[in-house]
Amino acid sequence: MVAIVGPTGTGKSELALRIAEQFHGEIVNCDSLQLYRFFDIGTAKLPVDERHGIPHHLLDVLDPDETCSAGEYARRAREILREIASRGALPVVVGGTGFYLRALVDGLFSAPERDVELRGRLVERERRRPGSLHKLLRRFDPGSLQRIHARDVQKTIRALEVCLAARRPMSQMFSSGREALEGFHVLKIGLDPPREALYHHLETRCRHMFEHGLVEEVQAILARGFPPAAKPFESHGYKQALQFLQGEMPLEKAVEDAQRNTRRYAKRQWTWFRKEPELEWLSGFGAEDSTQTAAIQRVRDFLENLPIC
Repeated sequence: MVAIVGPTGTGKSELALRIAEQFHGEIVNCDSLQLYRFFDIGTAKLPVDERHGIPHHLLDVLDPDETCSAGEYARRAREILREIASRGALPVVVGGTGFYLRALVDGLFSAPERDVELRGRLVERERRRPGSLHKLLRRFDPGSLQRIHARDVQKTIRALEVCLAARRPMSQMFSSGREALEGFHVLKIGLDPPREALYHHLETRCRHMFEHGLVEEVQAILARGFPPAAKPFESHGYKQALQFLQGEMPLEKAVEDAQRNTRRYAKRQWTWFRKEPELEWLSGFGAEDSTQTAAIQRVRDFLENLPIC
């Protein structure tokens, strides 16, 4: 299995396509937002006519009002990996959701199921006192703080939910009882272009999304009857487009907020993947010829040196 990872906007999809073409591969999505139907522009989802006939998996498999945990993603993705391998093809996993990749390759601990009542109380507490949940997490499970950013309310809620339900820090549970992916050798390639070049690209891409249909896409999703509270509307770009439509901010402010938050998100992704074990970095964008040449050579070396079973 080959995984192509890195911050948003680094050209992961383009590189994954090139590798899949070169090595008879099939692509498996590892972006939590690209799982959702109708969310296309703001997720930079590759249009069907640009996929070069390469099979793509785990795209457009959820309605906007559904959710998919990292554990559920890992279960579904592992089934697909086995199916791809049974056809003699190379699975190419691509995306920027680092926790999903970690769940897929390393497995997750057996956590308590979601507690709707407890979760509701936590959400209400955070609404009344923003930032209070992260302070609680610092008290109950300081080991989780290195994986959960103070602004990531959803992950903070889940960590507290696990702690309170299991009466045990989630960080302790995370380090034990996991079932790693079996039957696959894994090559992980990360894209690491110059930071300022990526930030400039993200700002340009974000503005282009607003100018070429992002707001209209949000209107169309709402017109289908999906609520503004649906989880994918929390993501950068969609959140600001929704705020514009609800009259909470002018369009230019929405664009600027989306640009700023996307840069911050890219920075958090860099931080996450820097800690990813055995990840090999390439210093360029995935669409660049030099990056593709280096990646293809690395994949070729990887495949030629696999142990014979």
